Amino acid sequence: MLAGKIMLESSAETYRVEDTMNRIARAFGLDNSQSYATPTAINFSIDIAKPANMMRIEKRTTDLNKIAEVNSVSRKIASGELNLQAALKELQQLEGKKSLYSNPIMVLIAALASGSFTIMFGGLWADFIPSFLAGGIGFIGFLWFDKLVEIRFISEFVASFMIGLLAALFIQTGIGVELDKIIIGAVMPLVPGLHITNAVRDLLAGHLVAGLSKGVEALLTAFAIGAGIAVILAFI
Repeated sequence: MLAGKIMLESSAETYRVEDTMNRIARAFGLDNSQSYATPTAINFSIDIAKPANMMRIEKRTTDLNKIAEVNSVSRKIASGELNLQAALKELQQLEGKKSLYSNPIMVLIAALASGSFTIMFGGLWADFIPSFLAGGIGFIGFLWFDKLVEIRFISEFVASFMIGLLAALFIQTGIGVELDKIIIGAVMPLVPGLHITNAVRDLLAGHLVAGLSKGVEALLTAFAIGAGIAVILAFI
């Protein structure tokens, strides 16, 4: 359950979470374990007739490195390299491990991605710096509001609002050239690409509840981003 918790909190697909939990259970002699994961909770039982244990997942982020590390621990367990106590210790250390990238690094990456997407979508090089700044500052707003408010969609709305406002200011002051290209590039770090991918993969794997819920989450995120930009465009 700890392995599943770490994976779900890191935005792993639910079918991968269940498969990992079942493989770990089988490696320790539980051949008929039952696991059921959704984006917000895990249910696990060591057998069909045994009581089920539930664990809530309250906070989710994106950390593919942690998912890979849990998979590595799972493979070591399956191959007999780790016993129960050693595996639990590794997972507990992994749970307390901070994200691979600090907030300043993520902001820099978001800013570089924003400028690069602007060029990739046909923007001018003159719009690289405006998009770089708008995307970076917008991502700072996203991280800040995400700590203040538990509702993630508000953070995404505020971030896109800031991006739209900065893009409009850059155009009015003559620093930027094409408003649409600056906005498109700057909002790309906020786009829920991983949620959409996970939703499709879960649906294809037959996990309809998880797939639909992740799809709705991605849709709400896209709506929040679009609403933030639309508010700015309505006043310029």
